[in-house]
Amino acid sequence: MTIPAKLKKPQANRLVVKRGTVPPSVFLHTISDKEWEEFIAAACRQRMIGTAKYVSVKVLGNAGDKGRDIEARFQADLVAEGWDLYQAKHYENRLTPGNAYPELVKFFGHLLAKGFPVPRKYYFCAPKNAGPDLHDLFANPDNFRTQLLSAWKAGSHGLKDHIAKLTNEMEAFVNAFDFTRFEECQVVDLLDWHAQDSISHCALFGIEPERGDDPAVPVQAQPYEMIYVEELIRAYEEAEGVPIDLAKVMANEVYREHLAAARETFYSAEGLKRFSRDIYVDDEFSKLLDMVKKGIRLKINSPLLKAGLQRHDAAIDAIQGLAVTDSVLHTRLRGGDLPGTCHHLVNEKHFKWVR
Repeated sequence: MTIPAKLKKPQANRLVVKRGTVPPSVFLHTISDKEWEEFIAAACRQRMIGTAKYVSVKVLGNAGDKGRDIEARFQADLVAEGWDLYQAKHYENRLTPGNAYPELVKFFGHLLAKGFPVPRKYYFCAPKNAGPDLHDLFANPDNFRTQLLSAWKAGSHGLKDHIAKLTNEMEAFVNAFDFTRFEECQVVDLLDWHAQDSISHCALFGIEPERGDDPAVPVQAQPYEMIYVEELIRAYEEAEGVPIDLAKVMANEVYREHLAAARETFYSAEGLKRFSRDIYVDDEFSKLLDMVKKGIRLKINSPLLKAGLQRHDAAIDAIQGLAVTDSVLHTRLRGGDLPGTCHHLVNEKHFKWVR
């Protein structure tokens, strides 16, 4: 009985933490209070709420901020229901009601004094998230209100010096307030939002994009690659001076090998294109193609180059000396990538080999 050979599963494109680097959620425990505020703001700038992002996100965490560490607006003006407040608490342990209550007392004081309009949401953000007691209060808004007022009246949970602030007017205000506005913003969500800016995310957390295996070159040319393949055939035909089709190319050892090498570089660049699509939000591969296009255009359009194969060879020569370090993809380039971008440019009809 013949035992079938085991096939190696192609390695996918992915993001990996550098050796010796701690995971992002652990790294956030080590940063300063100010860095924590800046991280939350950066994450909020990438957050999608429905189909839109915040119009502006600003760190206010200094004296005179009125308890607003991060202010995120849905429009230019600061209006009721048109903004979210993010409270940054960088503590060693999980947040407790005793951590939250003094902040809420300050918040209600400024709100009653019309220091700012009512936010849509008030988020508590901490590296180790909320502990079970505070978590349960977020899940039961009415109980949250009751527990806050009880602690305020008793002067417990850090509110000893704030009892006098609980006037009849303030109590009525708190009782009328919608406590569903208060929520926990978990670290996992902040990391997900921050990761939408993959370049900044990788730089901050020591994460490297790892390029997987390139796609295998199909035996037969596929429909989506026929533009550059047919352009090469036109160049072969021009060189021979007689009509040539794909079948004749495959029957000719020299042209068959040349076409095979060209297709190999095309699929190498195709692997880079897929890597770009899988890892980065922006179309970094298209940006690289534009760099290549500008870098080789003058060379291959030289009036001295009369034949298609001359222009092809000039493009390949020019690309080998082209500096593309401005591209975020440059550290993940493989041998066939840059020559392959020439064929991608032809395939997208930016260039022709035969005039």
